[in-house]
Amino acid sequence: MWQVTPELVTTPDATLLRRAYYAEVAGRYWKRSVTEAEIDEGLVDFPDDGLLPPTGRFVVGRLGGAPMACGGMRLLDPVTAELTKVYVDPRARGTGGGAVLLEALEEAARSLGAERVRLDTRSDLVEARALYARHGYLEIPAYNSGPYAEHWFEKPLV
Repeated sequence: MWQVTPELVTTPDATLLRRAYYAEVAGRYWKRSVTEAEIDEGLVDFPDDGLLPPTGRFVVGRLGGAPMACGGMRLLDPVTAELTKVYVDPRARGTGGGAVLLEALEEAARSLGAERVRLDTRSDLVEARALYARHGYLEIPAYNSGPYAEHWFEKPLV
């Protein structure tokens, strides 16, 4: 059974999951394994400092007590939150973790006062795009110019 709890991005479990997230998305983008040094550099280049209260949240999902998923939410403006760093360990995919994670992150966005959630993702992250579509996220025009953004989604929370 999945349990999702708020956690600081700096805890050991959160750090482990953020590293795994970066290794997967960078590895898929570069079509090769990613080194520990590249992960270190990526975490510096794309910091998660916006995922802290009072304007953000980070959550860790545990399956059977083991850390297997994470995600973050940060406010872009007073009514718009952005979903980021959503990751489910490949060993736990297909067990409902993505849905539980999204539910917790959407609740975090509501607690921050958000009325809608946005996100961007890449074309090669087909599992993520399918997850978002299954949970009511619709493709929208670009709302940012992120270097890796190829698809943009939004979901109303009200």
